[in-house]
Amino acid sequence: QVQLVESGGGLVQAGGSLRLSCAASGRTFSNYVMGWFRQTPEKEREFVAAISRSGSSTYYANSVKGRFTISRDNAKNTVYLQMNSLKPEDTAVYYCAARLRFQYVFGSWGQGTQVTVSS
Repeated sequence: QVQLVESGGGLVQAGGSLRLSCAASGRTFSNYVMGWFRQTPEKEREFVAAISRSGSSTYYANSVKGRFTISRDNAKNTVYLQMNSLKPEDTAVYYCAARLRFQYVFGSWGQGTQVTVSS
């Protein structure tokens, strides 16, 4: 299992930007597909974005497509989520997650970082 620690959350006004970071340790980072999820007390945990092992392929939920960008730096064992044009409905705890290529589910999770977007 890989250990994941998120950072970069905070309070931002609507229309603003934040960049979340997720630092990984414990296993070879480049072996893992990485993803971002978010959760509020009112909603189920939902998929936000994912990135392939090399970073050549990315996937986004329709709700964030065009506004959020996932990227990774395998030399730094870090995955990022650049969030632009933030909306109040983006308010949530954001989690990074990792899975091996042929696993069906994300098996490693960080503790989460709070993102609050004010109107």
